[in-house]
Amino acid sequence: MLSLQEISDRIEINDLLIRYTKAIDEKDWSLLEEVFTPDARLDYVASGGIAGALPEVKAWLAKALAMFPETLHLIGNTEVELAGDSARARTAVYNPMFYANQDGSRHHFAVGAYYNDELVRTEAGWRIAVRIETHAFTEGAMPPELVIPTE
Repeated sequence: MLSLQEISDRIEINDLLIRYTKAIDEKDWSLLEEVFTPDARLDYVASGGIAGALPEVKAWLAKALAMFPETLHLIGNTEVELAGDSARARTAVYNPMFYANQDGSRHHFAVGAYYNDELVRTEAGWRIAVRIETHAFTEGAMPPELVIPTE
């Protein structure tokens, strides 16, 4: 049986994961400060991105996602292992993306992945200290002219 603290922690972690998807889909990069620890390490290499510290990756996300007017990060099947003031989580993500073609049309494809997170409880609530994204699949073809920035 889960304690009230464990139930609360799981709800707070779920809210944190949703806050991340809101930040990304609304391109609200400042909101990521309420998701990650200031010294967080992020790794998006599996999806063609970069790995590094939060400020570097936040700048990369803004650049890499600028070419996608619409994205939707749907998350679910989160497994959480609590250990006091730390936790591990693995969350499935389905991410339809719409690339802005030069003629004004949209090119649609989707990515399936997992977020593998190490979390810590801070005075401000749960935060992600480490995120490693692993790729599961790509649905549809990526636009041939798409070049994902590597810095």
